[in-house]
Amino acid sequence: MEFEKINPNEINKNPFDLISKDWALVAAQKDGKVNALTASWGGVGVLWNKNVVFIFIRNSRYTKEFLDSANTFSLTFFNHEKYAETYKYFGSVSGRNEDKIAKQGLTVASAENTPYFAEGKLAVICKKLSAMPFDPNNFTDSNLLPAFYGDNDMHVMYIGEIVSVLHNGANE
Repeated sequence: MEFEKINPNEINKNPFDLISKDWALVAAQKDGKVNALTASWGGVGVLWNKNVVFIFIRNSRYTKEFLDSANTFSLTFFNHEKYAETYKYFGSVSGRNEDKIAKQGLTVASAENTPYFAEGKLAVICKKLSAMPFDPNNFTDSNLLPAFYGDNDMHVMYIGEIVSVLHNGANE
């Protein structure tokens, strides 16, 4: 079964589970090369009269360079049980040092000139709208900085307009 394009409203999974429990690989392309990392923080909603996703990437991550240079990015969701080790790998190994995608045996596909992974069950293709660095001065809960940013490796929040959603039921 091939991926089929669906309306974002047809995603039949709880967005809290989809992002925090199922996780995703965030992929972007730079200079003809694709890189990705695991994301488990983010959400979906409506902003600026558009269906959007928002994800958080730390400044130190190599994939951030790809997101910063690209106009688009994707979130590919996999069967979590089958790909749990892949998610862990992409979350802990840098693409600076090796080709993570090839090493994990994933196939890069493309939609809207944006890379995603053929082994996924759901791919959300996004047009980057905004990249907002976290500012320590804006935190109102004083417990968050030492708990999550003791090393000062802050996140950048990327907001992307959902331009296409692809579903592959065969990969559920």
